[in-house]
Amino acid sequence: MNAGRPPRALHGAGYRRGAVSAPHFETVSVGQAVLREGGNAIEAMVAMAASIAAVYPHMNHIGGDGFWLIREPSGQVRALMGAGPAGANATIDFYHDHGQDKIPARGPLAALTVPGAVATWILALDLAKTLGGRLPIDLLLSPAARQAREGYRVTRSQASLTRAKIHELNDVPGFAPTFLADGLAPDVETKLKQAALAETLERLSRAGLEDFYRGDVGREIARDLDQIGSPVTRQDLESYRATMANPLSVNVRCGTLFNTPLPTQGIASLMILALFDRLNVSDADDYEYVHGLVEATKRAFRVRDRVVTDPRGATGKPDFFLSEKFLDHEVRAIDPKRAAPWPAAGNAGDTIWMGAADSSGLVVSYIQSIFWEFGSGCVLPETGVLMQNRGASFSLDAGAINRLAPGRLPFHTLNPAIADLNDGRIIAYGTMGGDGQPQTQAITFTRHVIFRQPLDVALDRPRWLLGRTWGSEHTNLRLEPRFEPAMVDRLSAAGHEVELLNEPYSDIMGHAGTIVWHGDGTMEAAHDPRADGGGAGL
Repeated sequence: MNAGRPPRALHGAGYRRGAVSAPHFETVSVGQAVLREGGNAIEAMVAMAASIAAVYPHMNHIGGDGFWLIREPSGQVRALMGAGPAGANATIDFYHDHGQDKIPARGPLAALTVPGAVATWILALDLAKTLGGRLPIDLLLSPAARQAREGYRVTRSQASLTRAKIHELNDVPGFAPTFLADGLAPDVETKLKQAALAETLERLSRAGLEDFYRGDVGREIARDLDQIGSPVTRQDLESYRATMANPLSVNVRCGTLFNTPLPTQGIASLMILALFDRLNVSDADDYEYVHGLVEATKRAFRVRDRVVTDPRGATGKPDFFLSEKFLDHEVRAIDPKRAAPWPAAGNAGDTIWMGAADSSGLVVSYIQSIFWEFGSGCVLPETGVLMQNRGASFSLDAGAINRLAPGRLPFHTLNPAIADLNDGRIIAYGTMGGDGQPQTQAITFTRHVIFRQPLDVALDRPRWLLGRTWGSEHTNLRLEPRFEPAMVDRLSAAGHEVELLNEPYSDIMGHAGTIVWHGDGTMEAAHDPRADGGGAGL
């Protein structure tokens, strides 16, 4: 991607067998191939989840976490939750004994949670079998194994992020031999290989995905983690399973919106759209539109920061904050002419979102993440697994809402979304981007659904970001420079701390994607012009 990229996201419509959306074009092709083999949307997504780790490793890997929303043809929506817990040795005293007053963001001490993504693949494929799935696991994993073994071309974002973060990652175990070229940050189009990852995927193809946690692969992961000094143990891996949960939901005028429950920030994404729905804004991209969504974001984030934690220790009830009574009260606190005080605490994050649908009406929204770019940076030598640093979001303050303790689940920015609309459409949508995820979701959804912009236009139009996201410590309101100057001036006059970015299509605004299953059985898919993928189908 570059500033001269064509002004529309890669997009396709009119598909009848299935559709997929992903941030890398090679992964889009893998999803299409699974649909062509007769696979359903869940099977296509598992193949894509493996592939995206092989070709887009700066954004995600199999050493990260994953969350699914799956809308079945019956209309039931399920949440598959793959939040990995803190390891058995991950105590506050453990970090203090290592001279740390906060959890490091890089290195072995940052690799403190169990990878949850592969466990969600197991759960998803069990569900797929009840919905007509029939493809063997080797067919689903073999494209990713081939991509990892034969090599992938470094994208612009991987090249630029490697250059920006090499000083943090160069000495982290396993990073340099895996992601540098002759000791230097690779140029765009450099071919890199992940041979150990390829071998792991091939083993899982033969032994089954359970082997990642409870077999030979799990044993090697645990041994490597122990050797580098991570607090995650073999027992942590063996005992871990993903879970199925009821999604959060809220009704708005156009239909019902679904998102993932705690420990994710799905509650914030739903609150933003429900509050905006009450503002009765009449036009997209004017002052009232941007100001309204920004102020709804502030209200939602304040709730999120009080409520979102490991659900086993949560004190607030998410459903209360999505009730009509509470939302009606909150929207009255939004001043249409003045910006509320900011900043509040922010959350970084590095992630990919992908979507899939098939002719049965099965629709999948999936997000996979290692938290920051390249996660902890630790690449385990025997398995090629790049470990996430999601546990860096824990606090070493024993009184904090997200305090560290063995077995606790970390706060998650990840939150895939699905909407069941009154007009018969089913929409799966999502993005990467830390605090930007709920905001970009709201921007994309409102432009396409409420203001009826074509899907590719909705993804292309300029965006903003309030607060932090991956790769940035800023907490102000940043805008891509394609907004009308008069609108920007009105935001500043209202009290927003506005910063115009240089890039017309900025990565910090997220890599968003959308799948639409239309009531007539046709499907539509698109992905962000800020990423390296697209939408396609059959």
